[in-house]
Amino acid sequence: MKITYIRICSILLLVILLSGCLAPQSDIDENQSPNEQQLEQVQHAVETYQEETQGLLPIKTKSNDTPIFQKYLIDFTTLKDSNALSEIPGTAYENGGVYQYTLITPEENPRVRLIDLQMTEAIRSVNVQLDIYRDEHIYPPFGEEIAEDIYTIDYQKLGFESPPSVESPYSNEKLPILMDVEGKLYVDYRIELNNALNDNEHNYKEGDDIRYILAENTPFVPAYSLPYTIKDGDPVFSSIDN
Repeated sequence: MKITYIRICSILLLVILLSGCLAPQSDIDENQSPNEQQLEQVQHAVETYQEETQGLLPIKTKSNDTPIFQKYLIDFTTLKDSNALSEIPGTAYENGGVYQYTLITPEENPRVRLIDLQMTEAIRSVNVQLDIYRDEHIYPPFGEEIAEDIYTIDYQKLGFESPPSVESPYSNEKLPILMDVEGKLYVDYRIELNNALNDNEHNYKEGDDIRYILAENTPFVPAYSLPYTIKDGDPVFSSIDN
């Protein structure tokens, strides 16, 4: 009888331990995938806040030279304090997730989109090696010039075994990391832009910023991107401010 009791207690303890281990992993997995319901909740909260504040937006203050797709990050503290949002989404960086919530076209039609912070980490890891290299050399490790003042990275000089890239939030593609003449890093979205131009109806013409075709048709913005336009039906680098 005593042995049976011990076995029952052991089984119960094992179940409790397994539950404790599995639940957090489930939460982690969920927080690493874009959640349409959470996006809609934040969108509604932004609209509610805007209505109640005569047009103000719940965004963090950023400098004017912040790249456009990283400039209008949502301030969840403001949304919660105003009761427009009851809790921060689990997918949000502020709540342990891997996304930053941001707005596109804030002046005309504010819409909630995501920045994939796994890309941020990939950029950061390359920057670490780049900083080490630049401590000892005058010029960044330029590779091939693929457009005016835009280069691939001589990855071997940074100690990498292959050209640095990031996993695309739009597909399973690996997107190259490029460098400008000052050594600043960017993600090359030409593969995804080409796919989007072919898959979606549009009226873009040369000189337009075509990056919005990605932000308009998916939950993600093309963070860390250079500006692109269209020429002869193909995406090309542009001189548009980014």
